[in-house]
Amino acid sequence: MNYHSFFKRDYKSRLGRAPDRGSPHWPLRGLALAAGVVLLGVVLAKNQEHGANAPTQPVEIALPASEAPHDTEKQAAGTRVQMALALPVPVREIDAPAPAIDVEEALQAEAAEWDEVEVRRGDTLSSIFSRLEVHSQLNPILSLGDDVAMLRSIHPGERIRALKDDGRLKELVYEPNRTLRLHVTRGEEGYEAHVVEREMEIRVTQGMGKIRSSLFQAGLDAGMSDNLIMSMANIFGWDIDFALDLREGDHFTVIYQQLYQDGEYVRDGAILAAEFINRGSSFQALRYTTPEGDTDYYSPDGRSMRKAFLRTPVEFARISSRFGTRRHPILHTMRQHRGVDYAAPTGTPIRASGDGRIVHRGTRGGYGKTIIIQHGQQYRTLYAHMNGYARNTGVGNRVRQGQVIGYIGMTGMATGPHLHYEFLVNGVHRDPLTVKLPDADPLPEKYLADFKAKTAPLLSQMDMYRRLTLAQVEQ
Repeated sequence: MNYHSFFKRDYKSRLGRAPDRGSPHWPLRGLALAAGVVLLGVVLAKNQEHGANAPTQPVEIALPASEAPHDTEKQAAGTRVQMALALPVPVREIDAPAPAIDVEEALQAEAAEWDEVEVRRGDTLSSIFSRLEVHSQLNPILSLGDDVAMLRSIHPGERIRALKDDGRLKELVYEPNRTLRLHVTRGEEGYEAHVVEREMEIRVTQGMGKIRSSLFQAGLDAGMSDNLIMSMANIFGWDIDFALDLREGDHFTVIYQQLYQDGEYVRDGAILAAEFINRGSSFQALRYTTPEGDTDYYSPDGRSMRKAFLRTPVEFARISSRFGTRRHPILHTMRQHRGVDYAAPTGTPIRASGDGRIVHRGTRGGYGKTIIIQHGQQYRTLYAHMNGYARNTGVGNRVRQGQVIGYIGMTGMATGPHLHYEFLVNGVHRDPLTVKLPDADPLPEKYLADFKAKTAPLLSQMDMYRRLTLAQVEQ
């Protein structure tokens, strides 16, 4: 039966005349209305039971047969009407796992509820916890031991955040840097500490500089950080004396890592390859890590860039007096100067020029505070006029190359703060600036093939970048 035409005829009949209560159509109209009410009830019940995303299911409504004399009406009354409901019903997943909680998102979402303090100069953990109004929880947290050890090394400028619940400490967060986070939470059995390390993105970049005034200025002009410039100077420091050998026009090329966190630059990483052109001579260094995990810098043929001794035990100091005969600045007599003097501010660190054992530590006449290191059977170095000694530098202690052993001063017969440095070979004084320094051990032959295979792309990249950059400069 066509229900559209059915209701249309009924509408027209009501416009023209009053309905005939005795008409055979009237029971069917009432029946249709009742069926609609029942249908609506079923829909609402289904919708409430299953939610808004359940799949659509057909609902059958049975219309009872009528006793009306017209065949078409009997056929319509005895027909089962099937209607598909298009209303969406939600489907609920009973066993769906709970989403993981992201600490960073949680902190941002509850930022308004967190109390934060910045570590000031002179602050202690006690004063910080007092400002956070959770001082009573300091000892329970420190009792966690090694898990919260980093809290004992706070520095000015760092921040500590606390989340409280009804005045009680619920969570504590301390981030000493971008890659490390200490997260302390209160559980049913007390506090728990978790240290989260965030990996940083590593990007490889390159830079090139030309010496016009100083190495530092050239490095800064090339976009390098102070630490990266110092790293480059340390790599080539055995072959180039940056206090004496630099000339205007010398240039360098560096391929190095940059570290990013969440797309934001954090700091420079390790130098992967570098070349320094000094007075027309080329020095190349390539970073390589052995399968055992030992990392060092080597020339392209596998020779170590390190020497057994540093050329200068003080970084970027000024030479105030050279090796040889001179007039003594205090005694005013001509006498042999058996070392090199490096002038620098008081307190400047002094490094051991090579691995060895301390054989003297103390005052030594006009030398003032002095340390003497024995390096094997042949070599000995002397460091004089020190302001003070570093820790673990007693007689008999072993020291490593580059280890800080003391600080520049002007003890003894000195007119200003400086280091007097002597280099002895088999008991004979040699000029530290010109003596031939022994090489460190080369790369073991068993690693040479792997070294060349891994560093060949770096050499090609460095050569291409240098050529392109120099061509642009010349244009």
